[in-house]
Amino acid sequence: MTKHSQEPPILWFYEYKGERKGGVGESEIIGLIENGTVSHGTSVWKKGFSDWTKIEDTELNIHLDKTSPPPLSGEHVNNTVVWILAFAPIIGYFLEWVVAGAINSSEWKAEKAMAEAKYFYITIILNVALSYLDEKRLSQAGHNTEKFKGMTWLVPVYLFQRAKNLNHNMAYFAVWIVSFLLVLSA
Repeated sequence: MTKHSQEPPILWFYEYKGERKGGVGESEIIGLIENGTVSHGTSVWKKGFSDWTKIEDTELNIHLDKTSPPPLSGEHVNNTVVWILAFAPIIGYFLEWVVAGAINSSEWKAEKAMAEAKYFYITIILNVALSYLDEKRLSQAGHNTEKFKGMTWLVPVYLFQRAKNLNHNMAYFAVWIVSFLLVLSA
């Protein structure tokens, strides 16, 4: 009686919310694709790969096309909201002045209210609302926003992660930082 040496199954590892998961067999990774846990843009690795690879660049890509089309590429995503968000610190500061002028009976009281940052929440609400809206639009464009979905309240981190995820340059991130610093110095 001869023993047949059976080759061990190939185990796949995948990135999920910034963590390495796996190893799972091929049927399990296909199941993860089918249920949406693993999708376009997810990094995967198996023995024989020199580094982590996007799943669409592996033999598993045939299973992706069965479930959904790929997300819109970075150049096809509407960036109007993110550019408004980039200037949101300045826009918010202007809105704070408008509210201070409307609520207070004199220019002096409005200036005092602004000096005391009584209406700072207006800028915060504007920034978070625009981040949230932009994240929803990215999700509708087919992008997996799970990696940075919870960051919409922390705008610079959100903008950085968004630029990385869409392979954009960091222009809107830099504009937000400059806008924020300008408002701080005002």
